[in-house]
Amino acid sequence: MPSSCCSGFERDVTRHFNVEKVADELKQYRENGPGVTTRLLAEGIAQSGALSGTLIDVGAGFGGLTLTLLERGASSAVEVDASAAYIAAARGEAERQGRAGTIRFVHGDFVAAASGIGAARIVTLDRVVCCYPAFEPLIEAALSRAEHCLALSYPRDVWYVRAAMGLENRQRWLKRNPFRAFVHPVDAIEDLIARAGFRLANRRETWMWSADVYTRE
Repeated sequence: MPSSCCSGFERDVTRHFNVEKVADELKQYRENGPGVTTRLLAEGIAQSGALSGTLIDVGAGFGGLTLTLLERGASSAVEVDASAAYIAAARGEAERQGRAGTIRFVHGDFVAAASGIGAARIVTLDRVVCCYPAFEPLIEAALSRAEHCLALSYPRDVWYVRAAMGLENRQRWLKRNPFRAFVHPVDAIEDLIARAGFRLANRRETWMWSADVYTRE
């Protein structure tokens, strides 16, 4: 996921989500299946009745959510990610699962690339909002591409999640890793989405994550 919202974003993402980290995540996916937020978003989208047609998966990683939604009813997808390692892994996994012909891969920051990507019935952001210092440009770009459904997972805005994120960022600082994660105010996220004409269809939560599905009124 160059960036219009923060200098050096793509560089920091590429450094953090490197070949070794991505390979480890892909290994876990192949052994254990999709992660918890991926499963929750897929279930929420299906429950909302929006699971059909085209998909844009923002910050798609190695493609776990894309592949899950294609298996469950989506017809085609665009995967966007700022990490070159993720894009390479996503291509390989799509080929392994026989889905490469239905997926377009875009390497870059979605905020900068969105104007060159057509609209889709569904736009997803699984654990992506927390990667942006300023969430507004990201969500606005996603809303501009979403015809019917916006689905996103993000850290819950509660004290213990903020503490956990702070500890992780401290560890990154000690290792001279410039990547940071953020806990954004839920009220502001909800207001931004509501003003675009979307309503909350369902919300699923873990102790750390919220997985929300919105549909256009």
